[in-house]
Amino acid sequence: MSDDRPAGGIPRYRRAQATGPFSRGFRPFFLAAGLYAAGLMLYWIAWLQGGAPDLAGPFGPVAWHAHEVLFGVTGAAIAGFLLTAIPNWTGRMPLQGAPLAGLVALWLVGRIAVATGTPADPWGAAALDLAFPAVFLAVVAREILAGRNRRNLPMVAALTVFLLANALSHAEAAGWGPAWMEPELGRRLGLAVPILLIVLIGGRITPSFTRNWLVKRGAERLPAPAGRIDALAIGLALIALLHLCLAPYDPWLAA
Repeated sequence: MSDDRPAGGIPRYRRAQATGPFSRGFRPFFLAAGLYAAGLMLYWIAWLQGGAPDLAGPFGPVAWHAHEVLFGVTGAAIAGFLLTAIPNWTGRMPLQGAPLAGLVALWLVGRIAVATGTPADPWGAAALDLAFPAVFLAVVAREILAGRNRRNLPMVAALTVFLLANALSHAEAAGWGPAWMEPELGRRLGLAVPILLIVLIGGRITPSFTRNWLVKRGAERLPAPAGRIDALAIGLALIALLHLCLAPYDPWLAA
């Protein structure tokens, strides 16, 4: 971990020639996730009532809805969180201004491509949609490695699996996939990764931030640091999620 970070591990944000929404990662991505989620809900209600047409993209209506909730809404929420949290982990300056706006534009292009692509060219829509998670993965990996913050490299692994899940979803929509692959594997992986991130953040990062805040206020009673029980809980969650992805209909999954 870098030794030149400011006290407390929270960097001073560099002034950027950018409008307010592109000054911090959470601003555009949390806004995009919220607006898109509301829009998806309204469209889905209208579609169920027969008042909205089918989209022309490579996915069927149900598959499109599931894909966009997982990789559109959740993908934006993950980006907003990590682009805000990583500077606190590394002491490096956050992504701001034009680079951040470009990342948001890639996300938006992916949403348009999935909704308006043609079934005759599913790989074109896939390429446009996968551009955002691929570039975002590269940004996160660069920041964590440059900040020597190797303890958070599992985030890079999780984003890699999330990118793979999105690619598998597109492959399934195109009718391609090996015989051994479970149906809807991409969708289940896309669900498993955010759940695992919630477990990691809730089990490690949230208690750490809480403890740092209490220390600054001079509190005498502090939360216990993550220990073996926490590691066991994370390990069991990982096993259960792998079981969900690889053997979703196994009765042992409930146990």
